[in-house]
Amino acid sequence: MMDSQFRLDGAVAVVTGASGNLGPIWVGALLDAGAHVFALDLARAAVSPGLQARLDRYAQPTSSAGRPRLHLHRADVMDRDALVAAQAACAEMMGVATVLVNNAGIDQPASSTGGASSCRMEDVPMQVSRAILEVNTLGTFQVCQVFGAEMVKARRGSIINIGSLYASVSPDLRLYAHMDLDPPFLKPPAYGASKAAVVNLTRYLATAWGPYGVRVNALSPGGVLGAQDPEFQRKFNDRVPLGRMAEADDLTGPLRFLASDASAYVTGTELRVDGGFTAW
Repeated sequence: MMDSQFRLDGAVAVVTGASGNLGPIWVGALLDAGAHVFALDLARAAVSPGLQARLDRYAQPTSSAGRPRLHLHRADVMDRDALVAAQAACAEMMGVATVLVNNAGIDQPASSTGGASSCRMEDVPMQVSRAILEVNTLGTFQVCQVFGAEMVKARRGSIINIGSLYASVSPDLRLYAHMDLDPPFLKPPAYGASKAAVVNLTRYLATAWGPYGVRVNALSPGGVLGAQDPEFQRKFNDRVPLGRMAEADDLTGPLRFLASDASAYVTGTELRVDGGFTAW
């Protein structure tokens, strides 16, 4: 049995970017802890297999009050009116959210085929940088404004902003040097800048909303195992004291900790879940 401090039975949680790479991990962690989850993503975003499996299991009302355990709502974090409508729909369907996971964001993972991520520093398009900064930072802030304001009224809540190891360190371009691309793969410079801003925003909101019982923390994952090529994985693992990339189960416990009463006296902090990558 999960320790009662880590339980979220009956709580309402919102997860943005629910169909993204990490979205289903956060949704599953919250569902397993007993929460009702109001998942947000773009209208054009395809539902990932991981999220669809959870929708198939949890989307139907399962309580006497007729509340579903999981609902997918379409909204853009850059659209204020859509977020206000989403907040109202969440409150009507499940209740006022007291947990918010700001996961929506833009990234460009390494690809052996190049494409938009293949670029020289001097040629990075301004529109790419602008989109990353706006969605990752301003979008996160706007979601906090809309859903956090209701937490302030309720005088309780936990906001978890998803950061990155690249909020603290620069990407090591040598990890991608084996890719035969011209121009080479380039992690967007705006990505780390946006995540560093998210960590600072986290501290700002923690101090502003602490008196109202609302905690705000950042969870910064390291590299998460996926479809990366074997050479990238080898080089990345060599940079990690624990010798491997993160897997889904490595992230669920830290999220539950920050979302639940187990972290009742934790706010304004960045929890790095990176296997020690940023310790070197």
